[in-house]
Amino acid sequence: MSDFMLMEPANQSLSELLGNAAKYTVPHFQRDYSWEQEQWEDLWADIENLEQEGFHYMGYIVLQRKSQNDFEVIDGQQRLVTLSLLILAAMQHIQQLAEKGEDAENNENRLEEITRRYIGPKDIVSLRVSGRLTLNRNNGRFYKDICSNLRVPQSRGITVTNRLLSRVFEFFCGKNMGSSGEEIAAFINKFSSRLIFTKIVVQDSLNAYKVFETLNARGVQLSTPDLLKNYIFSVVAQNDDVPHETLDDLDETWSTILTQLGENNFTDFVRYHHNSRRSFSTKRDLFKSVSQLYTTRKQAHDYLRSLSDAAPLYGFLSDPYDPWWGQHENGKYREATHFLEGLKLFGIRQPYMVLMTAFEKFTPPEFIKTLEYLYCLSIRYNVICGGSANEQEKRYNNIAMKISSGEFKRASKIKNSPDYSYLYPSDDAFQNAFTYYKMPSRRSSKKIRFLLAEIESKLGHKVRYSDTKLEHICPYNPDPQWYQDFGEGANDIVDRLGNMLLVEKDDLGRVDFTTKKSYYLQTPFKLPKKIAEYDCWDLSTLNNYQSWLAVQAVRTWRVN
Repeated sequence: MSDFMLMEPANQSLSELLGNAAKYTVPHFQRDYSWEQEQWEDLWADIENLEQEGFHYMGYIVLQRKSQNDFEVIDGQQRLVTLSLLILAAMQHIQQLAEKGEDAENNENRLEEITRRYIGPKDIVSLRVSGRLTLNRNNGRFYKDICSNLRVPQSRGITVTNRLLSRVFEFFCGKNMGSSGEEIAAFINKFSSRLIFTKIVVQDSLNAYKVFETLNARGVQLSTPDLLKNYIFSVVAQNDDVPHETLDDLDETWSTILTQLGENNFTDFVRYHHNSRRSFSTKRDLFKSVSQLYTTRKQAHDYLRSLSDAAPLYGFLSDPYDPWWGQHENGKYREATHFLEGLKLFGIRQPYMVLMTAFEKFTPPEFIKTLEYLYCLSIRYNVICGGSANEQEKRYNNIAMKISSGEFKRASKIKNSPDYSYLYPSDDAFQNAFTYYKMPSRRSSKKIRFLLAEIESKLGHKVRYSDTKLEHICPYNPDPQWYQDFGEGANDIVDRLGNMLLVEKDDLGRVDFTTKKSYYLQTPFKLPKKIAEYDCWDLSTLNNYQSWLAVQAVRTWRVN
């Protein structure tokens, strides 16, 4: 039986979600309300288009069941809150009509019914709404005041997130929803019955994390950091005796980590941080591993502190252009930028789990050597030979654990380890893969220029790839003359690495090979001069040249 069958997926309209006895709680430590005007306007445009579309799909909402009718909102808070505020704004319109004496009795009855159906019952003594939707500790009271009074609370020192709640409520209050209570009530019924969600109900936080990973793998980006934060903070506050000041400090620490890394990098960071000091965990097993390791308040505190300490370094590893690399330890890490630039350009992050530990345990020179070894392996293994990233991560985890334990104290221990040797493609394997390697130049120009610039530099002509242009020897859109040399295969060879080189200016266009040779001889670049040694440019000379180029690649990315 699939995860989704166990997790009760069902399509429901907004009115079906809110229009029953269910209660929805945003976990105490989940992120604050954060939608801004662009999202409000998009939502309003979708509602205005319902006449043409009939229905509008609102995406997944993930809930964790606490009891028969009580749910925690794992994902979907922003949409639920915004739509609830839209209903509250419509209710304010009806209230204003009643206060003016326009169909007062019926409009009062409408307000009572809309409140009961969508917002929640009122306490008969305080007349405050006991809402169907309860927000987190930062938004809860402010939102409840709007529910109870149908106006924004007047208070000093309003927080940024509550200011957003205020603004979205006022945004919808300014919209035309009808001129009578009857029309406004019909408007609420219409959009609430035509906005459709896919509701997934899980029974525990581990299943919730599985849903996140499954949906993320399908391209539906859900907020994994929220789930992890909610778990860690719930451990810290499990006895409800933690001062608000402490929780505020922890919240600020968490927000700082997210700000430093960005949400998209956060999950990779947590996994590489985990795998740099613990036994290997896949993406699928990460939440389970974390929840099993950190079960006491002290463990949760220590884990959060560890994440906070490691986040800046992960951010620097992801950004080779940060001035920190040239400034830290009087510039002792400056050489790291070139290797990190290569990793970033090709989107290779697996080495980070080793580098995070090596930075902590090794001297600057040993860290640089470690980075160089991992960079050379990455070009061979990831870029050219297309090795398994999963196998690579397992091997890197072994290396990271040995650095962390103190077994590996120098970069040479990594280079000579069985795990590194297992991953490192031999010279023959790398040369064979490089000999016929091609890369789509329209999408990968920077990457190709980087590789060719590395070979140029190894041949003695130091050059920055960003200062070059990419030249196709056989042009990307060849003239008929080129088909005489390559036949119909001319279109198949244009993206071979052997058919591309670096020049200062890309103004040769589709001129013939003899004209190109004259230009190549005048450039300071080494590879064009090698091309100029050939009498013609056909499939035989291309294969011959790329075989020679593969030998240079072996020398360029070699760890002795």
